[in-house]
Amino acid sequence: MPEIPDLAVYVEHLDDRVAGRALDGIRIASPFLLRSVSPAVDEIVGREVVDVRRLAKQIVLELADEFFVVMHLMIAGRLRWYDEPKPVPKRNGLAAFDFDNGSLIFTEASRKRRASLRLVRGRADLAALDPGGLEVLDIEFEAFFERLRSTPHTVKRALTDQRVFAGIGNAYSDEILFEAGMSPFKLGRNMTAQEARKLFDTCRDVLTRWADTLRRETGGKFPTKVTAFHPQMAVHGKYREPCVVCGAPVQRILKSENESNYCARCQTGGRLLADRSLSRLLRDTYPKRIEDLEGSP
Repeated sequence: MPEIPDLAVYVEHLDDRVAGRALDGIRIASPFLLRSVSPAVDEIVGREVVDVRRLAKQIVLELADEFFVVMHLMIAGRLRWYDEPKPVPKRNGLAAFDFDNGSLIFTEASRKRRASLRLVRGRADLAALDPGGLEVLDIEFEAFFERLRSTPHTVKRALTDQRVFAGIGNAYSDEILFEAGMSPFKLGRNMTAQEARKLFDTCRDVLTRWADTLRRETGGKFPTKVTAFHPQMAVHGKYREPCVVCGAPVQRILKSENESNYCARCQTGGRLLADRSLSRLLRDTYPKRIEDLEGSP
């Protein structure tokens, strides 16, 4: 699922291309995409785009007279820009947004159809789509620490819960926790000010650095390879590969469709975190420490 760095680059490229231009048309190809009833598409079309921004993990096109186009890409949704009109792809196309300088194509590489489009009138209705998470790049440490202390979640859950912090997901939370040297299972409410400060600084550093990396990779071209897995990442998607710091095999925790990766030696003092399904299957034979794994350096 695209997160702050990916969405920031999307927003910047969209702003360059459509800000100040009229939305000439919306072509919706999937009946599951549009999740709102009012305003109608006809009320949106023809209005000028006055701003492009992010709302948590959603991309917002603000149009004249306080009308909004809100896109949530979810896990498999992606955007493509073409400098000339383009048909909506039959296989995975959801919609097209047409401008006088090109078309923005909304796709989803999944049959589950979780991506969504909402057309909104008025700032109050737009605010209702905000889950309420704080923007780590915009707040002071004190607000970050207070939000951590007020949540019952593990720090992994807190970072990825859009009601707690906005725009961070599975991939970059793995990288943040690795660089902070912190267990994903540590409880936010039990963190000291020193630990929270390190996490806060690491969040800002990782998200900013990755946004800069993605900007350099895309250059002036619209991003086409938005993915949760990058070769440069230290732990996310690197299960069983050697840790870039200590060489121990990267571990994972599976929950539903999410995979969290971490280094036991760098983050948990060598202790292996219990994967619920696997630990129940193996019971007493489930390894407790990194040294218990075969082939561990």
